[in-house]
Parts: sequence; C-alpha cells; structure tokens
Amino acid sequence: MQFLSDNAASVHPAIWEALRAADSPDSPYDGDALSAGLDERFAELFGRPCAVLWVATGTAANCLALASMVPPHGGVVCHEEAHIEVDEGGAPGFYLHGAKLMLASGEGAKLTPDAIRAVIDPIRDDVHQVQPHAISITQASEYGRSYLPSEIAAISDLARERGLGLHMDGARFANAVAFLGCSPSEATGDVDALSFGFIKNGGLGAEAIVFFDTGLADVARYRRKRAGHLQSKGRFMAAQLHAMLDGDVWLANARHANGAAQEIADAASERLMHPVEANELFVRCTPAEREALRGQGFAFYDWGEDAARFVTAWNTRDEDARALAKAIAAL
Repeated sequence: MQFLSDNAASVHPAIWEALRAADSPDSPYDGDALSAGLDERFAELFGRPCAVLWVATGTAANCLALASMVPPHGGVVCHEEAHIEVDEGGAPGFYLHGAKLMLASGEGAKLTPDAIRAVIDPIRDDVHQVQPHAISITQASEYGRSYLPSEIAAISDLARERGLGLHMDGARFANAVAFLGCSPSEATGDVDALSFGFIKNGGLGAEAIVFFDTGLADVARYRRKRAGHLQSKGRFMAAQLHAMLDGDVWLANARHANGAAQEIADAASERLMHPVEANELFVRCTPAEREALRGQGFAFYDWGEDAARFVTAWNTRDEDARALAKAIAAL
C-alpha cells in the first residue's frame, strides 16, 4: 500500500491516450499546434493573458522561472524548508548562475510579509551585499499547507512595494486549489510566474511554467534551450498538459488525493504535526510504530526520528486509505 510519494503514482489513462493521439507529424520543438495552443488554454483557466512553456521536471520549471527574473548577483527570498533550498540539488544556483537563496522562517513552511521583511530589511543598498530580486512561495507548501488568497495578496503587495518578482512553486498547486475551493486565479494571486505541477497529479513527464508577466517568457525560451529542455518533439509535452486540463482531470485527481488524505488525517488526530490542507500528512510515530505499520504493508518515508510522512495520490485506493487510517488509530 503505497504512501511514499505522489511521484510514485501511476500515469492517468488520459495521458496515454493524448500521447497516442499526438503521434503524427507536426512541426518540431515548440512549433506544433498543441504547444501553440497552450497560452490560450491556460489563459482560459486563469482568466487572464499568460505565456506557457513546457519543461520535463519541476526543478527545471522552478529554476527557469526564477532565472528569468533574477540576475546572477541577485537573491531569491524563500522559506528555509522550500524545495528549491532543500531538495533540488543546487539546481537554483546552477540555473541562476550563482544567485543566492535568502532563507526565511515561517510556520508550516509558509512565508509571511513580516518574515520576508526580516530577511530583506537589514540588507544595505550597496554593491557589497546581495540584493533581493524575487520571492518564491510554494502552493501548497512543503508541509502541505495552503496559502489563502488573502495571504498571497499580502505577499504580493510587499513584492510590488519593493520591486521584487514573485514566483510560485506549484508542484501540488492542484491540491491547494481543491482544498481552498477557489478558482485557480485566486489560488495564485498576482504572481509573475507559476510552476504548475502535473507530474505528481497523474502526469507522466511534463510541467508548465505559466508566465503572467509574459515578457519573462521571452527570456525563459532562450534559457530553456540553453538548459537542454527544448525537446525536439514538443507536441508530446504539450499533449500531456492539454489532457490534464481537458474535463478538469487535474482538479478531479487532486480532489481524490485530498479526500484520501483527509480520511487518514481524521484518524491520526493529535498525532498530526501540521494541519492537512492538501495530500501530505506528517504524523508523529516512534520507530517501533513505524516498523509496525510497515509490517502491515504500508510504504512511507520516515521524517526525522519520531515522525513519518504519508502522501496520497490521484489513484490511492479507498480501501488502502481506510486501512492506513485504521492502522494509525490502533497504534
């Protein structure tokens, strides 16, 4: 019973169908009809103009988006637990040619305007110190917490006041939208770029960088090529994104994953380290308790000495979620 990661989930059948349908000659790279149609599809979804680039990984999506708004001598304010800091193997430094990640704290891996100010206010405006150029937030956060639209608006206001770009890592953006029950536009707020994650949510190997500041996309296209992410048969990348948007597959998948997580959360109760606002659960468990759960057939990651992380997915079976809920309740 798989709760290691939503990355381990199977690919949604709609993706395979879309890939087969795209297997006919068309223009190479991003000159095909499917790639050309992405701007309009995402503009319909968000209700405003945007420019969309596909890439193969979330790491590339985050880093190419940030590289389009931050020079090598600049900095990016992010949470100290942010994926770009903890889990991307130095890729931000590589793609941004040495730009600095400026770490802030915050409950649930969420930033606040005060936490951002605490990092940037002490910086002198001179060449001897790295100057901030962007803020990066994660929706939902690395601990499965969703930013409310009002919270994003407060950070956006600060970004505009200070002349900073605003990037959103949306590896689990769909789960945040499903939890919040709001529109995709409300869940992004006034960000300049969104890394819209599909792979964790039933995709195969395509993510979208959605640029609401469309001028940034012109820069990112050159950086994507230089980074080796301009695939020759781009129609197969675009086809995956279209398939996930068709019929709101992306949202239905997220709702199922969130529902499974909430069933387990109800049973975990006081063991929860964070409120469950997406599809991740962080549960206090001793080593002996974790061994007992694994003995019953549950796969998950340890999270420090006395905790475990469980992640549900679009294809988590109802009976597996119920079994895990029952097993945790019985510890």
